[in-house]
Amino acid sequence: MSASLPQLDPLRDALRAHVLQHSLKRGDFTLKSGRKSEWFLDTKQTACRPDGIRCVASVALELIPESVTAIGGLTMGADPVAFGIAAIAAERGRHLRGFSVRKEAKDHGVTGRIAGALLPGDKVAIVEDTVTRGTSIFEAVSAVREFGAEPVFITVIVDRGGTCEAMARDAGIDYRPMLTAPDLGYGFGS
Repeated sequence: MSASLPQLDPLRDALRAHVLQHSLKRGDFTLKSGRKSEWFLDTKQTACRPDGIRCVASVALELIPESVTAIGGLTMGADPVAFGIAAIAAERGRHLRGFSVRKEAKDHGVTGRIAGALLPGDKVAIVEDTVTRGTSIFEAVSAVREFGAEPVFITVIVDRGGTCEAMARDAGIDYRPMLTAPDLGYGFGS
């Protein structure tokens, strides 16, 4: 690690090393927000590798409150993160039921936007791979609330934008990212 990177605890340092090796791309990118950036995070490259999801789960399970009974988020970005954390949590004796929030409600079979083992009344951790603005996370928060469960915690592998914290605070939800853009050597929003 470069001496210019901030000091992290050993679990987060191992996660940062994995993200820097497998998930960080440098070049000319247009972000979902339309902004240009010289760096891009494909954190599915961390979440979808066995060694990477172990790093993610180790950090996440230190952060997620014991009161949480279910874990999930908006499908695609949250799926490998939520299901990987739930699987590793089960190996460690902690039971978190996983779920996905569909982008659109399903109108046949089991209808609605929630797929998986979420139950009304659950205390929920909403997860995502990378967040810039927070819109996907709060779309999941709304769907979980509509379902009758309570989002109590939000975490992401990397917060690159720095705006999600204020949105979470305004919504009364504890937010703790596993890593931030400054942890990777970049400024928020850069």
